[in-house]
Amino acid sequence: MSKRAEIDPATQAFYQTRAREWAEAFPYDHSRFLDDLLPRLAPGALVLELGCGDGRDAARMEALGFRVDATDGTPAMAALAQEKLGRPARVMQFGELEASSEYDAVYAHASLHHQPFAGLADALARIERALKPGGLFFANYKLGDGEHRDALGRLYNFPPRADLMALYEARDWTVIAVKDYEDSGMDKVLRPWIALTVQRNDT
Repeated sequence: MSKRAEIDPATQAFYQTRAREWAEAFPYDHSRFLDDLLPRLAPGALVLELGCGDGRDAARMEALGFRVDATDGTPAMAALAQEKLGRPARVMQFGELEASSEYDAVYAHASLHHQPFAGLADALARIERALKPGGLFFANYKLGDGEHRDALGRLYNFPPRADLMALYEARDWTVIAVKDYEDSGMDKVLRPWIALTVQRNDT
């Protein structure tokens, strides 16, 4: 039986105290991965964003006519998103997601990789349940050889690729896009990443 998804306190404390510094370290307008996901959705689709950060991706989606439920597990990040969006963003941790067949898509850019690995299966199960049949789910992860902290003290699950894919294959969805790439982050360390887009099955 998998463990309930929960936030790592030290990682949350990092983003709570350094939210604006994080936002200023990434000055781009929105993630390039939106350009792959959004054309797959119907106009006006309802998107749940998990880990909305300062709200840049939510703002881009709303500008294109999508409805966005912007959420973040850290109050300071949700406050930054509110500044950008001009409306509240919800404070919600992955383990608090209780929706059922509500969303056309779930978008989790560079957020689920902070979920302790023991609770990742629970987070994915909650996301699957939250999607409407046929709904899409995007997430990307830093790959590695197992859970540990970076130089800034943030916890990453750093899953081996095979372990992550096994968790995905256990769910009732179909993988429709996989992209392996390299990128860095606030710690400036170049690492392997994987981006996954799946579709909840209609059954």
